[in-house]
Amino acid sequence: MKNLLLVLEAVLGLVIIISVLLQPSKTDALSGLIQGSRTETFFSRNKAKTKEAMLLKLTIVTMALFAVNTIALNLI
Repeated sequence: MKNLLLVLEAVLGLVIIISVLLQPSKTDALSGLIQGSRTETFFSRNKAKTKEAMLLKLTIVTMALFAVNTIALNLI
């Protein structure tokens, strides 16, 4: 049981690292406040179904599973 949880911990850690690295950077967020947004497209208004939103949801779920798995490893 402990070996299975250790393998799951490693896999979840890799998924977290990959999903964080795939997310786009927010470097023009500050300049967008001063100059106004230049990327006013359909995808900027409909962010619930974009690749960025799916990566964010994947990261949050994976981090929650990672935390639960870490607690389970400490209890065993």
